Parts: sequence; structure tokens; C-alpha cells
Amino acid sequence: MKSVRLLSTLTVIFLLGGFAQRADAQFWGSRNPNAPMRKASDMIGRQQGPKINKDLESVINQDNSHVVISLPKQRVYLMTGDQIYIDSPISSGKAGHESPHGSFSVLEKDPNHRSSVYGNFVDHSGRTVRAGVSTKIDSAPSGTHYEGAPMKWFCRLTQTGVGMHIGILPGYAASHGCIRLPADIAPIIYAKVRVGTKVVIEG
Repeated sequence: MKSVRLLSTLTVIFLLGGFAQRADAQFWGSRNPNAPMRKASDMIGRQQGPKINKDLESVINQDNSHVVISLPKQRVYLMTGDQIYIDSPISSGKAGHESPHGSFSVLEKDPNHRSSVYGNFVDHSGRTVRAGVSTKIDSAPSGTHYEGAPMKWFCRLTQTGVGMHIGILPGYAASHGCIRLPADIAPIIYAKVRVGTKVVIEG
């Protein structure tokens, strides 16, 4: 009798285990324990690439252009009137360093600008001794000097240093406040705006 009860118990456990496994697979999807882990970079939502309206290439210029930046969409639009010449991904300021929103204008243009706050400490031969420093909180080790991070095709928007320039676009807001642009888009925007061009940043 005990053997029958034991056999019945084991049968129930086996059936419940199989049901739970099927339910888990149905809910979560089949999982292969030997499958390699996905890289974090593979899990980041990739942005749609830049789009250029070639029909406006000879129409838009420094006198009729304006820029609209959408922080929620992480996009920049170079426009003439209500027509979009360039629609491109950006990377704006991360949490704690949020990009400002409002109405601005280009205050300065510098094709080879360097940051006065973020960069590296390098020695006399140019070798980086300490990377990713901030002049606001870090002190240069003995025998080194500060070298600002490159911000090519820089268009300044605020007196505190926020501007548009070439930068890494990881697919989300990651800068210290500036608007990072793709390397192939930044020089086009730079060429099509002037000091005084209106820039609206939508929050």
C-alpha cells in the first residue's frame, strides 16, 4: 500500500514539474542554458540613422536655416521654413547633466573646439596619464597638463558651454549637456548655420 502511495506521489510531482516547465517556457520563451549572454550594447535601442532631403540641398543656407532639437525623440532637425533638410539622431545630456530646453541662437562657431571642463591629463609627450577628468573636481598629477576633449564642428548655444558638436551616439542621452551629432552630419549643420541662427530645444 505504501508503495502505491509513493508511486502516486512521484507521478504527481513529475506531472507538476512538466507543467511548470511548459508554463515557464510559454510565458518566458524557450531558454537555452548554453546560449551566450547578450552584450549590453546589443540590448540598447538603436536610433534610426540620419536622413537628408537632397531636394533642399541648394535651397537651404545660413540665412534661411533654423534648428529644432527634440530631447524626448533624441533627434535634431535642420530646417528651412517648415521643410526638413536633415533629420538626425543625437545624444543629449544624461541625468544630472540634462540639456537645457527653450529658445537659443548660435553664439559661436569653432571647427576645432576643445572642452574647457572635460578631457584628459597628459604628460609632456602627449601620453594620457589620466582620462575622463573634470577641471571642476580633478587636479593634474605632477608633470601633466590638462587637454580638453575634442568637440569638432562646435556651435555654442549657451554661455555655460552647451553646444552642438561631433560625439558618440550610444542610442540614449549620455552627454554632459551638449548635443552630440554624428560625424557626417555635424559639418553639414555647421556649414548651414551662422552666428545668430535660431535653435529651439524641445524638452
